[in-house]
Amino acid sequence: MTTLAMDIGGTKLAAALLDSNLQIRERRELPTPASKTPEALRAALQALVAPLQGRANRVAIASTGIIREGVLLALNPHNLGGLTLEQITGLPTLAVNDAQAAAWAEYHAMADEISDMVFITVSTGVGGGVISSGKLLTGSGGLAGHLGHTLADPNGPACGCGRVGCVEAIASGRGIAAAAEGTLAGCDAKTIFSRAGQGDEQASRLIHRSARTLARLIGDVKATTDCQIVVIGGSVGLAEGYLALVEHYLAQEPLAYHVELLAAHYRHDAGLLGAALLAQGE
Repeated sequence: MTTLAMDIGGTKLAAALLDSNLQIRERRELPTPASKTPEALRAALQALVAPLQGRANRVAIASTGIIREGVLLALNPHNLGGLTLEQITGLPTLAVNDAQAAAWAEYHAMADEISDMVFITVSTGVGGGVISSGKLLTGSGGLAGHLGHTLADPNGPACGCGRVGCVEAIASGRGIAAAAEGTLAGCDAKTIFSRAGQGDEQASRLIHRSARTLARLIGDVKATTDCQIVVIGGSVGLAEGYLALVEHYLAQEPLAYHVELLAAHYRHDAGLLGAALLAQGE
């Protein structure tokens, strides 16, 4: 059976055909529409999957936000929300939060070794997925694992979710860019990472601030879940040098909060693969 897997993110949309062995046979990608309205998002997704859906038997969607009864809800409205996911193709559809899906894929890559892990994606936003005793936690309302909306700084910047000082508002790509001033004002996170590599002190401070915030979140996650491993993904999380910075700051926390950190095994395709695994009931 062929699965059409889709990954709906704040920056990009990806779709792939996967066979019964979960091998990617064809993959396509588009930028997320700037307006991010349900109508614009639906149109972009339909254009993305049109060349693929005729060869699929079912659809598996990994999306940013909360998935509740087949509808995408946005905890942070600056991301995405309001789309009814079944309408995109008309095929049988399973939808799950993208970080939850990625957590499931990453867990399957090491299921023989561990039973408790946490996945954290640092990208446009900050999301997470929790595996406890070999089971993916989604929660009764789909909110489980939204680690980016835990408190980092009560005096920090406002978050799009309505709270103040969330991890996402500081550590995410959007948070990094929003804090930039002077010559970096208006730059996106990718540009700021590039400038840091060129020796820009402000760019380096912004990235260190993000990594330090994430390390503190990981300490909280270790205290809450006693996970064996934390896997880091996302465009910021997988950026060159970022994981080493997080490890540096985590090492400064008391020993009880230390945990092994790994880069995502499936890199940027973890959400696609995790959704397909869940659709197959694996």
